[in-house]
Amino acid sequence: MAKKKDELKHSDEEELLEAPLPEQSPEPEEQPKEEEKKEPSELEKALAAAEDYKRKWYSVSAEYDNFRKRNQTATAQAYADGKAEAILKLLPVADNFGYAYDAAPDEKTKTGIDKIVKNFNTIIASLGVEEIVINIGDPFDESVAEAIMNVPAGEGEKPNTVNRVLKKGYKQGDKVIRFAQVVVTT
Repeated sequence: MAKKKDELKHSDEEELLEAPLPEQSPEPEEQPKEEEKKEPSELEKALAAAEDYKRKWYSVSAEYDNFRKRNQTATAQAYADGKAEAILKLLPVADNFGYAYDAAPDEKTKTGIDKIVKNFNTIIASLGVEEIVINIGDPFDESVAEAIMNVPAGEGEKPNTVNRVLKKGYKQGDKVIRFAQVVVTT
């Protein structure tokens, strides 16, 4: 029996030796595991919804903040424009007081008109409005004055200078709300 075992053992070895060798094939590639397509759990759904709501909240919050800032700027600008327009409508009154002062027949009348003009100037100064000072003989500056009329330069006068101020100009901050009207030499 031992002989039979040896023969079997020997024949098995021969079969293995005679059998063609399997070709060396590369390691079988691991195929990507197909993820099981399962529906997200309730927790995952809730977390995704919460993240979506959070993102939307940030977006809306930023939009509202921008709207609020734009609205504040627009409101401040509208207020300043309205104030400037109201002051602009009152400036002819100041002009008329100036004309009345120049035409006043006596000193008592001039004193009364002068008090009214000073009071008016104090009020408009409290609103941030100041008179644009232009003197006769100053060079003409088109950024604060408009030339209503040109006159030839007389002896000793330089061309392109202010000959006469017809209406005073006013500005609020850096913005001119009414340009001075002047006569300019040519």
